[in-house]
Amino acid sequence: MSPKIKEKQKPLLEVVNLKKYYPIKKGIISKTVGHVKAVDGISFSVYPGETMGLVGESGCGKSTTGRSIVRLDDPTDGDVIFQNKNLANLSKNEMRKLRTDLQIIFQDPYSSLNPRKRIGDLLAEPLRAHKLAEGEEIERKVNNILEIVGLTKYHKSRYPHEFSGGQRQRIGIARALILNPKLIICDEPVSALDVSIQAQVLNLLKDLQKEFNLTYVFIAHGLGAVKYISDRITVMYLGKIVEIAPTEEIFNQPRHPYTKILLSAYPVPNPHMRNREQIVVEGDVPSPANPPKGCAFHTRCPFAQPICREKTPPLDGENHQVACHFPLT
Repeated sequence: MSPKIKEKQKPLLEVVNLKKYYPIKKGIISKTVGHVKAVDGISFSVYPGETMGLVGESGCGKSTTGRSIVRLDDPTDGDVIFQNKNLANLSKNEMRKLRTDLQIIFQDPYSSLNPRKRIGDLLAEPLRAHKLAEGEEIERKVNNILEIVGLTKYHKSRYPHEFSGGQRQRIGIARALILNPKLIICDEPVSALDVSIQAQVLNLLKDLQKEFNLTYVFIAHGLGAVKYISDRITVMYLGKIVEIAPTEEIFNQPRHPYTKILLSAYPVPNPHMRNREQIVVEGDVPSPANPPKGCAFHTRCPFAQPICREKTPPLDGENHQVACHFPLT
C-alpha cells in the first residue's frame, strides 16, 4: 500500500466498470456496424493526496479514460464516483458545479489555449464563469497563480504564441489550479516537452501537490515520468487494466507479462542493470473494434496457455492487483 494511503481512508475517486465505446458508421444512412471499445470495463480507485499513474501503449485507452472521468466524453457505461456523486449520471448544470473541484491539464499546451486571448484573460475566464471573484480580486488571483507556477504578472498581457512550450504548459497548469481543485487529470502533460523542461514541470507538479494537497491521475506512456511522480501505477492494455500496484512493486516485481515487457523496454542509466532480461513481443496490437476473446494480451504474450484464449482473467489482489491466469512471481 502506498504510504499516502491510510487504512480505512475513503477514495476521492472511484471508477467502476467504466466503458467508452465509439460507434462505427457505414453507408449513406450512417448505419452502426460495430463499436471501437476504447475503454472496456475498467475499475480503480484514487485516494486523497496520491498520484495514480496510468500507463500503456498509444491507443490503449489512457486519455479516453481521463476524458471520460471529467465528462469531456460521456461514458458509455459504468460509474465515476467523485465526492460521493456519480458523475456519469449528472446533468450538465450539475456537472458544471463540480468543475471547480475537478480539472484537467491537456497534452498539447498550445492547442489547449485560445490563441486570440491574452494569458490574463485565459486565467480570469474560469473565475468569472464560476463567479468566484470579480474586479480587483480577479487580478490579484491571476497575478498570484502566475507567480506560483514560475511566471510573473507581466506575462498576463501576452498571447500564447509568445511563450515557449514549457511556459505554455505552466499556463495550462495555472488555469487548472486557479479554481483550487481537489483532483487534476494530467493527460500526458510533459510528452510534448523537451527532456530538461519535462523535469521542471514534473517538479512543479510535485511541489504544487504538497502545497495545495492535490490528487492527480497522471496519464503517460513514458515510464520515467510515471516512476518519478506516481505513488501507484495502473497499467492498461487494449482498453482494459492488467495490473495495479505501488510504483516500487511495479518496477521491482511486475506480475503481468505485459508490464514486464514494458519495463524491459524502459531505458536504464545504471550500467550494472543493462544486462537485464529483454523480452521481445511479436505481432501487432489487436483492433479495439474486434478485441480477441479471453485475455486481451494472449495474442502477443510469450507465456500464453489455452485457457488464456478462452477465459478473461479477473483483476485479483489487494495492494497488488493483476489480471492474469498465470501471474509472474
